[in-house]
Amino acid sequence: MRILDITDTGARLSLNLERLHIAAMHAAPVTVPLGELGVVVLGNPEVVITQPAIDGLMRAGAALIVCNQRRLPSGMMLPIEGHHLQTARMRAQSTAGLPLQKRLWQQLIRAKIGFQGTLLKEVTGADSGLLLMASRVRSGDPDNVEAQAARRYWGALPLTDGFRRNVEDRDLNQFLNYGYAILRGIVGRAICGAGLHPSLGLHHHNQFNAYCLADDLMEPFRPVVDRVIIKHRCEFEAKSTLDTESKRLLIEAILQTRAIGEVKRTLTDAVQLLATSLANVLVERTGKLVLPDRLEHAIDE
Repeated sequence: MRILDITDTGARLSLNLERLHIAAMHAAPVTVPLGELGVVVLGNPEVVITQPAIDGLMRAGAALIVCNQRRLPSGMMLPIEGHHLQTARMRAQSTAGLPLQKRLWQQLIRAKIGFQGTLLKEVTGADSGLLLMASRVRSGDPDNVEAQAARRYWGALPLTDGFRRNVEDRDLNQFLNYGYAILRGIVGRAICGAGLHPSLGLHHHNQFNAYCLADDLMEPFRPVVDRVIIKHRCEFEAKSTLDTESKRLLIEAILQTRAIGEVKRTLTDAVQLLATSLANVLVERTGKLVLPDRLEHAIDE
């Protein structure tokens, strides 16, 4: 799977024989098979895309992300039809009982906190108690262990003094937000591919959020982006804006991450497996999510 980010220059994107034709300014045209594209980011205000190209990306199951004037993600488009059993799966999704949703959320948060603790141990030498906290998450997380772990996690990460995690596109947050947006696109694509609806979440239920389920399922994988920020902190802090090189580092880190379980998978394959396992649990009303035991970066091998 490829992530295509068109930021450096204006371009015209069109469809040609099931290939995305990219005619960039001051460059020779290139074409990419639709089947190779997982996420396409339109990051330059002078990018123009034709309707057939958009339709082709949707038919191929790709996520299309558009950016604002600051070239930061502002919207996402996903396919309506992604699986031949979509109706049955969405019906099961919409009628899932609260106890089942809470058990599934418990599994996601245990994995998230566990991966956060593993990352902390890697970069600081100690997990700050997060691995123990992960084991204490109960169904639905009524004790809000996730928030307690987040305070320890962000407080222990070797970031700038006074750093506060927020959704505003300032300082290191703009790099985190871009990485999370790419991850969200990958997860949204997997959800549609599994025949589920991205707005029907397990835990997130904001009526103004069209991607509640994507926000649920991406939680365990956020440390993948966090790790890049830590590894390149000094480089990112020296920049006032999110540039092409920074985006390349974030995208490469996501694509090069390996999810280790019974077998080693790419992150995108692990996300698809998670979404498929969720669909199966929702239909059968029993079972567990398929989550990796650990995450590692291919360059570190």
